[in-house]
Amino acid sequence: MPDPPRSAFSYAIVRVVPHVERGEGFNAGVVLFCRQLGFLAARVALDERRLAALAPEVSPDTIRPLLDGIVRVAEGSPAAGPIAALPPSDRFGWLVAPASTIIQPSPVHTGLCVDPQATLDDLLAELVS
Repeated sequence: MPDPPRSAFSYAIVRVVPHVERGEGFNAGVVLFCRQLGFLAARVALDERRLAALAPEVSPDTIRPLLDGIVRVAEGSPAAGPIAALPPSDRFGWLVAPASTIIQPSPVHTGLCVDPQATLDDLLAELVS
């Protein structure tokens, strides 16, 4: 039996950078887009111990809604505002645009996958957890 076809995907790591001027941060999520399969999703996981080590004065309650907003935009949730109403490719472009804020995306990386949800889960486990 032949291998299932693989589809190209793009992804970026979501980083928390509590003090932008210092540039120190840690991975807190992944956004993955697979145009061929119509897939766009984000998964996040805030490591509160890492946050406390880098910025004890920053509350996780400040960061968590920002990360959750990324997930909602990727899902296209109406509660996430007008950007969430854009087509998936535009939402992905918005989510991975360079930013100099406390939440920053990495450069975009590419790969091939059979199941984008499983790939997203694997990337989260490898790069964040």
